[in-house]
Amino acid sequence: MTEPVASPSDAAAAEPTFDVLALGADVRRALDAMGYRNPTPVQRAIFEPAAEGRSLVVQARTGTGKTAAFGLPIIDRLVRPTVKGVQVLALCPTRELALQVSRELEQIAQFRGIQIVAIYGGASMSRQVEALEAGAQIVVGTPGRVLDHLRQRTLDPSGIRVLVLDEADEMLSMGFARELNAILETLPKNRQGMFFSATLPPDIQRLANNHLRDAELVTLSSDQVGALEVAHYVYVLSSGDKIGQLVRILEVEDPESAIIFCNTRDETQRVAEALKTRGFDADWLNGDLPQSDRERVMNATKQGRLRFLVATDVAARGIDISHLTHVINYDFPETAEQYVHRTGRTGRAGRTGTAIALVGPKDIGNLYILRLTYKIRPIEKQLPSAGEVKTRAEMDLLQLFVDAFASRVPHPDDLSLTRRLLTHADAERIVAGLLRDHLGARGDDAPAVAAEARRARNPPPQIAPTAQAEAGPAREPARPARRDSPRREDPARRAAERPVRERDARRPVSSYRNWEPPAEPDDNRPILPATSEERDAADDTSPLPRYSVEGEPPAGAAAPSPQDGPEGEEGFVQMFVNVGKREGVRSADLQKLLADKGLTSAETSRIRIRDRMTFVSVKKEAIDRALAAVSGQVIGGRTVVAELARARPAGGSGGRGSGGRGGRE
Repeated sequence: MTEPVASPSDAAAAEPTFDVLALGADVRRALDAMGYRNPTPVQRAIFEPAAEGRSLVVQARTGTGKTAAFGLPIIDRLVRPTVKGVQVLALCPTRELALQVSRELEQIAQFRGIQIVAIYGGASMSRQVEALEAGAQIVVGTPGRVLDHLRQRTLDPSGIRVLVLDEADEMLSMGFARELNAILETLPKNRQGMFFSATLPPDIQRLANNHLRDAELVTLSSDQVGALEVAHYVYVLSSGDKIGQLVRILEVEDPESAIIFCNTRDETQRVAEALKTRGFDADWLNGDLPQSDRERVMNATKQGRLRFLVATDVAARGIDISHLTHVINYDFPETAEQYVHRTGRTGRAGRTGTAIALVGPKDIGNLYILRLTYKIRPIEKQLPSAGEVKTRAEMDLLQLFVDAFASRVPHPDDLSLTRRLLTHADAERIVAGLLRDHLGARGDDAPAVAAEARRARNPPPQIAPTAQAEAGPAREPARPARRDSPRREDPARRAAERPVRERDARRPVSSYRNWEPPAEPDDNRPILPATSEERDAADDTSPLPRYSVEGEPPAGAAAPSPQDGPEGEEGFVQMFVNVGKREGVRSADLQKLLADKGLTSAETSRIRIRDRMTFVSVKKEAIDRALAAVSGQVIGGRTVVAELARARPAGGSGGRGSGGRGGRE
């Protein structure tokens, strides 16, 4: 990539209008209808190079108007409305983000006659095929479903001239590297590419170097700038009830609206249910929810009917909530990049934002890495004291009085008497007596009633585009309601993968009008295993999975064979399990599964739990029972695949690049 391109200065005396972009009249008319008045820095920075057909790698934080940034040059200059067929492919990590991007592009193109289709798992394949047959010029999709269409020859890539990767770093961190590479290999070599990312890890630069020609790096802000605009705090937890400590923090902090992040799906439901039982208006969002429920939760959040959204990183991707005041890390993120993405969801468009993290002893290392990597130094706070909790209860009662008398107009004589009372030497004693007389009918329930009223208070709904225009410069538009909801399909994984054939072997699209891909719960998981080359090139923190799916070894990997356990455990072999910390695996879970099949502690040894996988040392003679005990179980919402770890090649170094799963790690 070439040297970074300087971004426009934000210190201009007057904020520029869209006149600086030389847009066509129909696109300007659409922007006016959307309530857009002033382009954001990222929109100003990339319009000209993108409109000229240059490839770009754009680093900009979430919520800065990236969709319109690539949508404006694409719709105004790069798509030919008279040419039917797919000319632009935009890939997004999740179906929610794909829907949001397609809706905004539809609004920008509403007077241009350009057809846009969203392609994602869980929706009818036949409807998507019909839209493609009708001549859709822009496809916005998730990697899994786009790959389905390419395999079935229902999407012709030969006419694609522009490729957009939105949230590219998130797609790689989710393990979609193989899907992306498989898709990119089918596209014309002389296409234009635009990669958008909030952070620039080495994987993004490697992807750009491999698939873009002479790409320019446009840096709107360094990685940590967006996060530095947010106030950061950490609460150091004591041992004990973590949810109880979260509730205590919420009572005192009293966020107007917040996303509470958990690292596992099961934890999101557990935390949300615990908050609801304590009177908080909360709900959960993760990949296990049917699409209709996901939309219900998202709409409630955007309309101000839900105060606390408890979600995983994957489920929260693509969420655009303008009024979000707090991001709370119930589970501290496993990487510094995840922290930047999470906290970037608050403090948008000039608003203030607060990030709160709950930190235990095991999180100190990740907190230290965050400080080193992004120079973010959260302020340490102690759990609320009894005095702070009492102050909160008193403020709740005070608000109860404020709300009760807000609409009542006092009599002038009563106001005059009140002023005299407040100047009397016994004013406090008299007011205290009046309060007790007023609250006496409720007894000890008054504080609980006041606290319940505070917990049930909802945030304001998102501002509509027209109101946004009146209030000031608009950044991101409010999304229109969905016209239809994709139906829920029974969850199942694909049983086999077929390579994409040459384009000249295409069969008629009409033969696939009624074809449906194997049902799957969502698009938030990779469908292809990592290659041995990808595993060899990755380090310990790489998002690429280092295992095969469905028990099939990746190309070039050594065949499974028994081997001695680590550190000289003679007579033991290594069992590989395809779940790890991300699914919430605990040693006790595996030990129970093994014990249920009659395996004793003498037959199992060390259990090593890693981010995406687990290794268990098992006696050679007990390995068959161990594999049967674990395989097919469901942990963290994922079906477990267990197999013998592969032996290292003879003479191998034993490092990560040795081509096997076994050996010391």
